[in-house]
Amino acid sequence: MMKFEAIIFDLDGTLLDTLDDIADSANAVLARRGYPVHEAGAYRLMVGAGVRMLVERMLPPMGERETELIDRCLAEMRDEYGRNWKNKTRPYQGVPEMLEGVAERGLKRAVLSNKPDDLTRACVSELLTPWPFDFVAGQGGAIPHKPDPAGALELARRLRVPPAATLFLGDSDIDILTAVNAGMYPAGALWGFRTREELS
Repeated sequence: MMKFEAIIFDLDGTLLDTLDDIADSANAVLARRGYPVHEAGAYRLMVGAGVRMLVERMLPPMGERETELIDRCLAEMRDEYGRNWKNKTRPYQGVPEMLEGVAERGLKRAVLSNKPDDLTRACVSELLTPWPFDFVAGQGGAIPHKPDPAGALELARRLRVPPAATLFLGDSDIDILTAVNAGMYPAGALWGFRTREELS
């Protein structure tokens, strides 16, 4: 059996239950514009591919989408979520114990998210403080969105661990594909936003 030396974690739906704050922020943007809002659970299938894709998915069908409208809603979403991201967001039950166990085993730890980098770092630093990570990376700069493996491979390089000795834990097909594309071991978080069937 492979001896793992490091774990790279997804953030939303894996370490933190962020769904209600995302839903509340998105619905506030939609309501201001007079668009229909969504049940919080509907956002489970909208998140994961970055905030721009979330905005495109939450807007009502409009035929040919206007780039300018999406850009405006994207700016509003970033502002709304930037003010409200920690109203309800908390670590999932069992995550603190999991992180304690990882630390006790001496595994290196990193976070890779499709959430913007500043918000990714804020979430980790404010809500996961007792369990320090070696590296934390979100979207921005040179790191492309998952499932592109570049971000995962860069973290493995910084951790000085071979990809094959790295476990990648996430809650969506995007995370599983990231792990496979990077030559890492994929593990599915069944407590997260997506289903066992999707992860399988």
